[in-house]
Amino acid sequence: MATITTQDGTEIFYKDWGPKDAQPIVFHHGWPLSADDWDNQMMFFLEKGYRVIAHDRRGHGRSSQTDTGNEMDTYAADMIELAAALDLKGAVHIGHSTGGGEVARYVARAEPGRVAKAVLIGAVPPLMLKTEANPGGLPLEVFDGFRKITAETRAQAYLDIPTGPFYGFNREGATVSQGVIYNWWRQGMMGGIKAHYDCIKAFSETDFTEDLKAIDVPVLVMHGTDDQIVPYADAAPLSVKLVKNGTLKSYEGLPHGMCTTHPEIINPDLLAFIQS
Repeated sequence: MATITTQDGTEIFYKDWGPKDAQPIVFHHGWPLSADDWDNQMMFFLEKGYRVIAHDRRGHGRSSQTDTGNEMDTYAADMIELAAALDLKGAVHIGHSTGGGEVARYVARAEPGRVAKAVLIGAVPPLMLKTEANPGGLPLEVFDGFRKITAETRAQAYLDIPTGPFYGFNREGATVSQGVIYNWWRQGMMGGIKAHYDCIKAFSETDFTEDLKAIDVPVLVMHGTDDQIVPYADAAPLSVKLVKNGTLKSYEGLPHGMCTTHPEIINPDLLAFIQS
């Protein structure tokens, strides 16, 4: 397995496929998943001739099951180290959900020349939590509920979430894939419970406003209007207003996990943006 060891001794697992002289596309996964959540997109872009990279965030997948550093500053620092180790230049960074937050913080801090474009898909920025300044956000009690089920009944919760809201399988007429549900569970249960518990605070309470304002590369913001995990109205339209060069692409009726449920729609749109 390919890994790097960060300055604090954490092993970060990554996949790095394709020609090393091709443009790199780096995929950042959501909570509580792993690089495997990008299998479809990795294969799609590999066949198009790109260099495709995906890592397991610390505490997730095959990376170290950390008890510390499970917050956005360290996630971004880990990516800075990985980008340096792989000498990535002119990369496109694509982040889903929590991974979108990681992309926003990393791209805002990346070394010059490392990043060409960024994509936020169903992403948590600018801020998920309801506050006086963000009245459209979700109440703290919602995330306390996620913490409770993660700490007390993680194995069952990691079946219930993909069976229900994550992929929109709880909607009338939805085509339910048991394999997709089991794969979500498999990825989740590979990670460490402490890191997953901490990450809930990271994705829900981190304010990415200043990160978005600092990004000067083109940004594509993609979001399903029936996203039951990261509600559309308090995420995508607000994020695209904060970046200097942003494009919003909304997907009527699509769920949070639309990269998995509708890759035939998402992948060509990603390709068009990368090639534009």
